[in-house]
This record gives sequence, C-alpha cells and structure tokens, in this order.
Amino acid sequence: MKNIKIDRFNVGKGLPPFIIAELSGNHNHDLNLALQMVDAAANAGVHALKLQTYTADTMTINVSKGEFFIDDENSLWHGSSLYELYQKAYTPWEWHHAIFERAKARGMTAFSTPFDSTAVDFLESLDVPCYKIASFENTDHSLLAKVAQTGKPVIVSTGMASLVEIAEAVEVLENNGCSEYILLKCTSQYPADPINANLATIEHMKQMFNCQVGLSDHTTGIGVAVAATALGATVIEKHFVIDRNAGGVDAAFSLEPSEFTALVDETKRAAIAVGGVNYGCTSSELHSRVHRRSLYVCEDLAPGDVLTESNLRAIRPGLGLAVKHLSTLLGKPVTKAVHKGTPMSWDLV
Repeated sequence: MKNIKIDRFNVGKGLPPFIIAELSGNHNHDLNLALQMVDAAANAGVHALKLQTYTADTMTINVSKGEFFIDDENSLWHGSSLYELYQKAYTPWEWHHAIFERAKARGMTAFSTPFDSTAVDFLESLDVPCYKIASFENTDHSLLAKVAQTGKPVIVSTGMASLVEIAEAVEVLENNGCSEYILLKCTSQYPADPINANLATIEHMKQMFNCQVGLSDHTTGIGVAVAATALGATVIEKHFVIDRNAGGVDAAFSLEPSEFTALVDETKRAAIAVGGVNYGCTSSELHSRVHRRSLYVCEDLAPGDVLTESNLRAIRPGLGLAVKHLSTLLGKPVTKAVHKGTPMSWDLV
C-alpha cells in the first residue's frame, strides 16, 4: 500500500494523518470571514483546506414542497427547501482563487469537492492538486470518471455506500487512469453519533481495496478521529468554524480552532503510538529495570546461615536475582558472610 503525494505532503502509513479542514458554508457568505478561517486553520496546524464547489442550481431545482423541502424535525436544516439550503451554504466560485491563494501562502494544500462536471472544469482552471468526492456523489460514475481523468489523486467519502457501490467507484477510478485514491470511512449523519462510526470498517476496507483509508468525521469532538488514527486512518477530515456560537450551516458539528489544534496534536500522537509489535524493554525502558523487585539479603549473615523468608526478600531495586528464584533459594546455606543490603547472586550459595 503505497504512500501518496498530495501537493507537498506525503500521505500514508507511518506518517501523521493528513488533516483536512472543511470550510463548507460556515463563512456565512462573508469573504473576510472565510479568509480569517483560512488563517485560523493554518495557525491550528492543519495540512489542507477544502471547499465545496457547487451552486444551488447545479445541485437541485427551486421547488419548496414535497421531497424538495426538509421537514425532518431532527435535521439541522429543518424548515428550508434544498434550494434555499444550498443558496445559503455554497461558496461563491469567484472566492475560490482568493481562498486558495491565502491557504497556499499559509503553507496549506487547497482543493475542493466538485458536485458536477462544470465544477471540475472550473477547479481545473485553478489547478487544484487533488479532488474530493462527497458521500452523496460516490455513485455518480460520470463525475468519478471526470476527476479520475485529471490524473490527480482522488479522495472519496464512502458514507451510505454499500461494499458493491464502493467497489464500483474504485473500478471507475481505475478504469479512467486513477491509481492514487484514498477512501474515507464516513457516516452521513449530521451531527453523527459515535455509535454509528463503525471504525472497525477501516481495516476491512484497507484489506478489500488495498488502498489507504481515512475518516470523514461528522461527530462532535476529536475522540472518534483519534480512535480512527489508531486504527490506521491516514486522512482525517473535519468541518471547521471559528466560533460555533456565531452560527453557520454546519457549525453544530464543526471544530473551533483550538479543537483543531488538539486534533492535529492528538492524531499525530496516536499515529506515533501505534508503532509496531514489541515485547520486552524498549530502549527508553532500560533505565527503568532497576525499579523492578529482585532478591536481596535483608539481614547480616554468617557462613552457613540458612536463607529464610525473613533474611531473603523480594524488594526494590532490581539488581539481585529474579524473584522467581525465591523458592529455589530458601533453605540453602550461604557460603560466606553476607551484609544486609547485598543483592542475591548464585555465588552466595
């Protein structure tokens, strides 16, 4: 399973996860706020900044009834039509260049999720380094083919997709020249409940498709993302907001800057901690062996005195014989005078 170069970042096993901050519509249609979000994400140590490239008209039609109206009272967007939601949430295409340039100036990779072929053409004009396919579009084979044909790495969220549908998406990518793709485990619930994360799927997906697997995370907090990293996720995507209390279409399940800093730090720590299979002392533990218990003579003994449970004890430090030899030594006479505090050794009996 090879590492993949995305812009200037290497992504893969043995490396800290590639952290993506999704701006979504949390800029509230304020370009200055969007640029402030870029700076805040950079300050938090994020590797990549991602937009979504669509308009209300490329997503749906302007109808406010029936299936075009969100009447689910549990939805964050209850009471809006789909068209109204996308009008509120979309990032103006004329902003993309400024946002991408600010992100690149701050050392981040900048790219986007296209939702139709016109968006791909537009993003190609901006020379994005890779593409992201959203969960709701992972069965759109024409879109998958178009991004694959750009020759750039593709990151695909797998939310809601069956194993067969994921296999079909991978086949489309490969048949259209894309060999560098990363699948993201994703739960398309907003916010997502950790009980539905099913992170054990990450390892299974890696085995099934022999590719890198990451996490597109809609849960609150960073715990699920840290757990995913420990399970081998090489990419973590979370939505970003400067201040949840100020609102934003995705604010409820977005991380604030300080939380993104913690995400970067803790996933990096988790990736390092996984390490490899190891038993016995690591090099860092060698100096700690002295603090094990071992056998010590705890009374002054004359030649011929017999070792007993009172004069031979398991105590710290660990410079005497191992405690497991106690039963063998009890009842045996010492061959020489031994002072209290002498570490037990075989040449004393």
